[in-house]
Amino acid sequence: MEIRKRVAAVVLAGVTVFGGAVAVTLADVAKDWPQFRGSMRDNVSKETGLLKEWPKDGPPLAWTGTGIGDGHSSVSVANGRIFTSGREGDAVYAFALNEADGKPVWKAKVGGLGNNPEGQGGKGTRSTPTVDGDMVYAEGPAGEIVALSAADGKEAWRASLTKDFGGRVPQWGYSDSLLVEGDVVVCVPGGKTAVVGLDKRTGKEVWRSKGLSGAAHYVSSVAADIDGVRQVVVSTDRTVAGLAPKDGTVLWQAARKGQTAVIPTPIVSGDLVYVTTGYGEGENLFKITKDGEKFSAAQVYASKNMVNHHGGVILLDGCLYGYSDGKGWVCQDLKTGAVKWKEKEAVGKGSIAYADGRFYLRDEKSGAIALIEASPAGYKEVGRFTQPKKSGKPLWPHPVIANGKLYIRDMDNLFCYDVKAK
Repeated sequence: MEIRKRVAAVVLAGVTVFGGAVAVTLADVAKDWPQFRGSMRDNVSKETGLLKEWPKDGPPLAWTGTGIGDGHSSVSVANGRIFTSGREGDAVYAFALNEADGKPVWKAKVGGLGNNPEGQGGKGTRSTPTVDGDMVYAEGPAGEIVALSAADGKEAWRASLTKDFGGRVPQWGYSDSLLVEGDVVVCVPGGKTAVVGLDKRTGKEVWRSKGLSGAAHYVSSVAADIDGVRQVVVSTDRTVAGLAPKDGTVLWQAARKGQTAVIPTPIVSGDLVYVTTGYGEGENLFKITKDGEKFSAAQVYASKNMVNHHGGVILLDGCLYGYSDGKGWVCQDLKTGAVKWKEKEAVGKGSIAYADGRFYLRDEKSGAIALIEASPAGYKEVGRFTQPKKSGKPLWPHPVIANGKLYIRDMDNLFCYDVKAK
């Protein structure tokens, strides 16, 4: 079965459409990357048949896309399109590109910059748009949320985390990537109403969390089943909690104060919830227990073996992989917290993604991209290259692997590499 959508070159209210086409088969959908950290928010691609080693100069560059503004947002890939966001002047926009060639399709205004300071990383975006069916949901640093048609960028609805829900803009702007769970868009305004659920079709409020407060930081929420109960795991500046996605009921919560900025997405494995933070804080593992209809959370361990700033951590076969400040790249046992190996010299601090038995590491300073074996036995590199045209800004966007391609963003440039084995 094939679905085709063709978009004429027209100008809609607040939206510029450049033209393009969408073609997707059902087999392609499983290989898409429709939101931040992939389909399951675990930074794990389902792809196979990829290059196990890279040529000396790295995989071939398929195309370079431009015109996506300044920002550290990563990309989402779905239904033949690529979606991201970035800053142009004093506003931020969502952008759609053709997956085949990186050509622009449309852009739509999300909102303003808020109080986002210039700082080391600039005033651009940090949140990645989320694709759900034929809609795209984007969040701006000032707290605006918009629902856009994936086909042409036409706005369906918008809401404000500050004006509508009393949220307070974090120091570096709202940065979490919106989670769509069932019919609800989960948002984290922070404050007395830490988390809200909006109807994904209308934008109307469905629920507000009760008994959970705290300032919004930069954490993207994740949905998971814990002891057979679907829940959304969220973090504020001082708490990690599980909420019922239908009504926002707080099922459990645990005190867990982060330093300066809480950023990495929580990891859920069975009845275990793992969280980590940079700025010297380290990681915590919680065991979630259900007794009748009630849940509780108990800490299993806390250590500084994985002091992960914002490059993310991946769980694979019972081991965690990521960059730990002061230690380098680390492989850590989930259940015990013990370090299996660490490597500080090969690749600098950065982000990580996984596909087909390999980790893709991105050095946020040098621009080096390394391919290593995904193994608890040790660090073994099987390929490396350095991106061209570095912006001079920190290289924070996470790498994405979708449909045989590797995507690397650096501010206004998006590099697409062919990593499919021939």
